Amino acid sequence: MPIKIYRKTTPGRRQMSVNRMEKNSVKPEKSLTYFLHRDKGRSRGKISVRHKGGGHKKKYREIDFKMDKLNIPAVVERIERDPFRSASIALLKYKDGEKRYSVAVEKLETGQEIVTAENAPIKEGNRTILKNIPVGTQISLVELFPGKGAQIARSAGSSVVLMSVEGNTAQLKLSSGEIRTTSAASWATIGQISNILHNTVLIGKAGRKRWMGVRPTVRGTVMNPVDHPHGGGEGKQGIGLKHPKTPWGKPALGKKTRKKYKYSNKFILKRRK
Repeated sequence: MPIKIYRKTTPGRRQMSVNRMEKNSVKPEKSLTYFLHRDKGRSRGKISVRHKGGGHKKKYREIDFKMDKLNIPAVVERIERDPFRSASIALLKYKDGEKRYSVAVEKLETGQEIVTAENAPIKEGNRTILKNIPVGTQISLVELFPGKGAQIARSAGSSVVLMSVEGNTAQLKLSSGEIRTTSAASWATIGQISNILHNTVLIGKAGRKRWMGVRPTVRGTVMNPVDHPHGGGEGKQGIGLKHPKTPWGKPALGKKTRKKYKYSNKFILKRRK
């Protein structure tokens, strides 16, 4: 989807760009939307996640990540913007009349017919099992465990490359560089997730960030010592510590937080870069 760059008519417009799909947004399918509880980063009234609050009112679109309607063709009614995710979504109408939302891949077009089947043709938007996909194909919405639903490559522009299929296992190369194994019976969608230019959009002004529900973030170095381990000092000082810390004194930036004996370690052949 092309990016619209605004003319420099005001200080806010000077640095602003927007995805054209946001400009031409349509009303979502009523039966597939509902309001989520807005906790604003609070648990029992106390802030548990900082910098959350406000934000524009929005309805959640119920996304079908399992895509378990097998061998029933669906037509793409329209491609929509989803305020809860970076990727575009597609409203699918199946031959039996049911409608569902799915995360759209890059070359999906309105009116295109797609299908989820074990012997589905290898074309953008179709969904099939890994052992039936040619090695080297770009895929997305990949299952880690057969039948659990899409867990890998769901955000804008992301994709996975199928490296090999040997017996009951398949090797995947993630966009981070990580190589991991999964079952060859897991399902995946052909193609790259839509809205590739999502990261090139410039917010432009602080108010637009507030519309997204993001409150201001303040650096620890400009706080007082009572508020942050990095705070205090006359004028511009360093943090005064060997290693940076969070506001609660825990190590930050570089500290490994992954569990040493996590169950999924055996599936990872090569860690991310």
